[in-house]
Amino acid sequence: MRFNELMGGLDYPMFIVTVTDGDQLAGCLVGFAAQCSIEPARFMVWLSKKNHTYQVASAAEVLAVHVPTQANLDLATLFGTRTGFDVDKFDRCAWRTGPGGVPVLTDCQQWFTGRVLSRFDTGDHEGLLLAPDAVGPATGLGQLGFQQVKHLDAGNEAG
Repeated sequence: MRFNELMGGLDYPMFIVTVTDGDQLAGCLVGFAAQCSIEPARFMVWLSKKNHTYQVASAAEVLAVHVPTQANLDLATLFGTRTGFDVDKFDRCAWRTGPGGVPVLTDCQQWFTGRVLSRFDTGDHEGLLLAPDAVGPATGLGQLGFQQVKHLDAGNEAG
């Protein structure tokens, strides 16, 4: 489809979303996400319904959204090419418990946590509307874009 061809040429910012339902930890590389309000601050992240992170997030009240840089390509590779159905990604990276109990990736200094306000069925992805409530120690370090990771083989099909 030509629409997919057009979108595939863009350079969306990439994010790593992490979450816990109180029992399981999960996380994935996300390309569908955006700030959607300034006042009040709101951010929307879309998770593939085929993804392990989506299953864990369905019972979660808080998500962490990390903004990886080129220096975090290894984390993007881990969270983008492995599936939580088969691998414990958190055994393979440094993390700590952050606000709201969510896992925060210690090697990615740009992050925020947000309370889930609403969920929206948008097709093969579900949108989670977040109210940001805590921000990590760094900002302005740049970002990893889609064009830098599009060569990765996804751990799960997105749609």
